[in-house]
Amino acid sequence: MTGEFERRHSFPPGTNVVRQANHNDAAATRTLAQVSLAPADLVTFYDSIGDVTWADVGNGYSLASASDVLRRFQEHGVVAVDADQTAGGLVIGSNGGGLCYVAGADGTIYRTRTASLDEPELDKVADDLQQFLELLERSLTRFVADGEPGYQ
Repeated sequence: MTGEFERRHSFPPGTNVVRQANHNDAAATRTLAQVSLAPADLVTFYDSIGDVTWADVGNGYSLASASDVLRRFQEHGVVAVDADQTAGGLVIGSNGGGLCYVAGADGTIYRTRTASLDEPELDKVADDLQQFLELLERSLTRFVADGEPGYQ
């Protein structure tokens, strides 16, 4: 992805990395696994992946580390993912344009419509983490091919 980036965009690429989980990530993942709102596939993801940063794909995509997800949960609680605000989810990342990705306890992935998490309006973007990661992969593939990431 970064090989042609500077030629195409006239500036050097930023940080674009999928970081492997380390010892600190493993500890945070174990704690996150105890949170009943953490979907099993998210915990499995964090067993191997520390975080994802694709600064140059569109506005930038990021999937937060287990530590960051846990810290946000401890400081701010959950994000309501349903109209009657009885179901909550965990903020797991961002699209770099101010919109956040939220994982519901059932594994559904949502995207906020605005940058505010106080009373968020959410759109379902994927049935589960696997489908969400496949959407991100398509954005990366499209970006490499033609410089356009699509809209996830």
